[in-house]
Amino acid sequence: MVIGDGVLTPAVSVFSAVSGLELSMANNQHQYILLPITCVILVFLFTLQHFGTHRVGFLFAPIVCLWLLTISIIGVYNIFCWNPHVYQALSPYYTYKFLQKTQTGGWMSLGGILLCVTGSEAMYADLGHFTQSSIKMAFTLLVYPALVLAYMGQAAYISRHHDFENSNHIGFYVSVPEKTRWPVLGIAILAAVAGSQAVITGTFSIIKQCSSLNCFPRVKIVHTSSTVHGQIYIPEINWILMVLCLAVTIGFRDTKHLTNAQGLAVITVMLVTTCLMSLVILLCWNKSIVYAVSFLAFFGAIEVLYFSASLVKFHEGAWVPIVLSFIFMIVMCVWHYGTRKKYEFDVQNKVSISWFLNIGPSLGIVRVRGIGLIHTELMSGIPAIFSHFVTNLPAFHQVLVFLCVKSVSVPHVQPEERFLVGRIGPKKYRLYRVVVRYGYRDVQKDDIQFEKDLVSSIAEFIRCADSNQNGYERLSSISKGLPLQEDDGELDGSDSSGSSTRKEINPNTIAPKPKRVRFVLPKDTKIDKEARDELQELMQAREAGMSFITGRSYMKAKSGSGLIKQIVINIGYEFLRRNSRGPAFTTNLPHVSTVEVGMVCQV
Repeated sequence: MVIGDGVLTPAVSVFSAVSGLELSMANNQHQYILLPITCVILVFLFTLQHFGTHRVGFLFAPIVCLWLLTISIIGVYNIFCWNPHVYQALSPYYTYKFLQKTQTGGWMSLGGILLCVTGSEAMYADLGHFTQSSIKMAFTLLVYPALVLAYMGQAAYISRHHDFENSNHIGFYVSVPEKTRWPVLGIAILAAVAGSQAVITGTFSIIKQCSSLNCFPRVKIVHTSSTVHGQIYIPEINWILMVLCLAVTIGFRDTKHLTNAQGLAVITVMLVTTCLMSLVILLCWNKSIVYAVSFLAFFGAIEVLYFSASLVKFHEGAWVPIVLSFIFMIVMCVWHYGTRKKYEFDVQNKVSISWFLNIGPSLGIVRVRGIGLIHTELMSGIPAIFSHFVTNLPAFHQVLVFLCVKSVSVPHVQPEERFLVGRIGPKKYRLYRVVVRYGYRDVQKDDIQFEKDLVSSIAEFIRCADSNQNGYERLSSISKGLPLQEDDGELDGSDSSGSSTRKEINPNTIAPKPKRVRFVLPKDTKIDKEARDELQELMQAREAGMSFITGRSYMKAKSGSGLIKQIVINIGYEFLRRNSRGPAFTTNLPHVSTVEVGMVCQV
């Protein structure tokens, strides 16, 4: 439903704003320009996403404030001009009398009444970018009073004007004084663009978080601002939203069907949020089940009433969000199922540590200079891709690092908690495991800085490790890597003021090397010969360069699997895998130093 809201909110907002031309233009000229203008504005809106909201974001707040002030003034004008007693409609008593008198007709009208709040929920789309208190204050002190005044003004106008040419004229613009319609129309279009921007940005954020949790195919994420982290742009999702938005706008061509679709999408999101909130009350806040059930019963009953009224209009446009949600749910389920099966295959086919112990320090292959970085999803054991590689190409680097990049279900991971380093096998094997953790809102570093941080973390692990430690699969958290100095003598991870209090370990170089690498140890640090030799070899390997080995697994259902599983794995998941991005870590790797190994996974 979030995708549906991201499609329908821009379409409804812009189309409703532009519909003011129907009353502002003479004759029937609006019939020929209303739809093209709406489409042009929508294309401009989605094209704007490429440049990022930080370039024009400073205009959004004044535009929205101006819009809220405008509808408030118009509402107050209509109240005093047409019906000053309309304030009595705020009493719930009249709601009860209305439903009692109209019965079924009043219940069905709730679907239209719901449209009064659709759009105001757009400010909650940026909940991850603003604090709860700021949104509460903005809604309570500004948005809600402005909406109440605007709708009271419309009600006051309609109470004195019952003769409309058709029901479509019963809207906002009919209550706007004729002399101010053109300025209000311009402000409304700008406000529609600003409100739609919030929903589109919120959709980007949700897709990014779902992708980090392996619930959505990997997509390209572009951070459009160097100062504000939450401002992101996802090209694939942006153009999909634009095509769908144009499709529903051109297909329906009126606000009635569009608002029916948006109403169902919004009330469904509200209902799902209420259900999830009851679980938060029970599981996260540790409240009693009576408290959670009472919350669900009270708010859920109200939302179910609106939901049922919106569902009645299924054939009048409300089917759109249901179809969109069903399609995206299938995509998410197929991707999550295939990803989980692939991980289970990797776990079942990983190589045991005893396999290494039996083949000796050389691993039964030729060890060449350099660092070999093997990307794997496993946090323990040796991935099957390694044995597959050395079986076909019996040569590998003198230092092997099994790298696992994990996205954890927290927004940010502190730098001192990011790297976990461990040893695989005895020290003489020079095999290490590094787990790098990122939050779903963290920005992954570029390849050069990442290499430095990785080598520094391994060096710090070697320095701090027990001389008698030959532990396997025991990971240590590295809060700060050993400072690394390369080429130009710049010291990474330490300030220049403390460099004089440190001593250096220099590699024994006979001939000039393309890259000079050395670690800077704290003063008076005692280190045994074995650890010194290990650091020496790590420096030499770093000077020789780093190679990245990644795996590409082709999923295939086992023979004898059910028809549904074969369709999901062989067709659905493979189609999504081929048309999705690779892991975020691999996008920053230098192509000249990357080796890709393919495997067929029978699941």
